[in-house]
Amino acid sequence: MFSFKIFLEATWQASSRYQTTELCGSQAFDFFKCSRTRGERTQSSLSMASTNSSTLGLSKLHSPQLFTHKISSSSLSLPRKTWVPSISSKPSRMISICSCLTDSSSIEAVKPTSPKVKVETSTWNWKGYSIRYQYAGNSGPALVLVHGFGANSDHWRKNIPVLAESHRVFSIDLIGYGYSDKPNPRDLGNTPFYTFETWGSQINDFCTDIVKDQAFFICNSIGGLVGLQAAVTDPSICKGIVLLNISLRMLHITKQPWFGRPLIRSFQNLLRNTPVGKFFFQTVATRESVRNILCQCYHDTSQVTEELVETILLPGLQPGAADVFLEFICYSDGPLPEDLLPQVKCPVLVAWGDKDPWEPVELGRAYGQFAPVEDFVVLPDVGHCPQDEAPHLVNPLVESFIARHATMQS
Repeated sequence: MFSFKIFLEATWQASSRYQTTELCGSQAFDFFKCSRTRGERTQSSLSMASTNSSTLGLSKLHSPQLFTHKISSSSLSLPRKTWVPSISSKPSRMISICSCLTDSSSIEAVKPTSPKVKVETSTWNWKGYSIRYQYAGNSGPALVLVHGFGANSDHWRKNIPVLAESHRVFSIDLIGYGYSDKPNPRDLGNTPFYTFETWGSQINDFCTDIVKDQAFFICNSIGGLVGLQAAVTDPSICKGIVLLNISLRMLHITKQPWFGRPLIRSFQNLLRNTPVGKFFFQTVATRESVRNILCQCYHDTSQVTEELVETILLPGLQPGAADVFLEFICYSDGPLPEDLLPQVKCPVLVAWGDKDPWEPVELGRAYGQFAPVEDFVVLPDVGHCPQDEAPHLVNPLVESFIARHATMQS
């Protein structure tokens, strides 16, 4: 869920330094101001894309015909000096879910409690490490829900009971996060441990050992790269992927100007190898900081409840969490979405909250052009974590995608 940008923002906010910072002179690294006023956001200036999208009602999301037709859109206008992935020629298919249907009645209809479904919690021994996971549902296709950076399987608490009414749903804490073990990376040798390769392997082994079946991967933020990596590593396991606001990884080393890379490396070494990093983490790992960060990435800040704050904060207070946190924010290598998407053999649906201040939808639209991506769905007035902020949009979208492909494959 969180990103390196957010780590810096929270730190600066805690020290009352409210400012937008440009790193190494590159506009791609503009950070967003932290605000103590709920709902107040300041974004970097972006050239808005002009898109003629179809508007669909939620009731249509369950139709197997929904995503079978191409939806044309006008050419995408991207900001200058902004990274654009290399893509193959492919008609753009954009869908926008009508915001007028996201009223309180629709939200009430998908409250994350269901008398029909009981959510269980268990642990799994993976390579000697204890991994926490949740599961529910006794029949239907298998779904594995993959959280983002700084989050855990509880971030899917509004989705598991609903999806489990017609699916077998599993939600896992990636190693290093949630209530899974957090081995100290310094004790694991010189080879990086907290990587997408590690987590992708964990997901595939989880499907083999626990799910015991092929599965659809439903992923948010950094979890999207984990799902893609798993699908590329072993295509026989993944039947399809839903990517919710996948991380663009704008601080990846290849996306930095050559003259800025040494500075970034030096700053990362400062965080990882000096007491400065632990001090920064202590600044972030407070109830107030977590709440402020969540109020940035949730467009509807009424969804930032005390329950959500505790869901994110408490696992971060466990021993080892700081080392994992610092290790990952210094991870500027590894694959990018545009590296993995061309290698994926299964169908992919990309959905994006259009009010995400960290991963702008204007840049995310480019992923809709990759061959495995069937559709790019814009979620109106939703931030970085659609599954939690707008489950009334995400749950039917997932159900429709699964129903169509489960039927086709059967």
